[in-house]
Amino acid sequence: MKIESPRFGTLEVEPSRIIEFPRGLVGLEECKRFSLFHPEGEKPSYFILQSLDDPALAFHIADPAQFGFAHEIILSDEEAADLLLSDSDRNVANSVAHLVVVVMLSKDGPNQPMRANLNAPLVVNLDTRRGLQHVFARLDFNVAPA
Repeated sequence: MKIESPRFGTLEVEPSRIIEFPRGLVGLEECKRFSLFHPEGEKPSYFILQSLDDPALAFHIADPAQFGFAHEIILSDEEAADLLLSDSDRNVANSVAHLVVVVMLSKDGPNQPMRANLNAPLVVNLDTRRGLQHVFARLDFNVAPA
């Protein structure tokens, strides 16, 4: 499958590389199919989550550990079903090998620092190629002195 991304040009997407978000993303519920790309060259520090339903839509995503943050997510029955998980796989903090948590990155302007959306991480089941956006009602965290 080929898509024409206004930002990245023509992208070739293998069907086995498509990640389905059954409920879409917050505010973008109609966009359900995405694929991951990374910048060419050295080991990437971020990836690009490209929508296949709207080629103009792409997000930079990264491991929250790059920002010194680790999520502990207990998935609801509905979220576990969306990811096609078994009952034993519902606690993402248990480091289930086939689940990954990433955060969306944004920047307000060219000279502004990169920010990570820690309040609404993405959870992806690498085995089933299914994902969801887990929105925390309240984000509790501790900041340790340096």
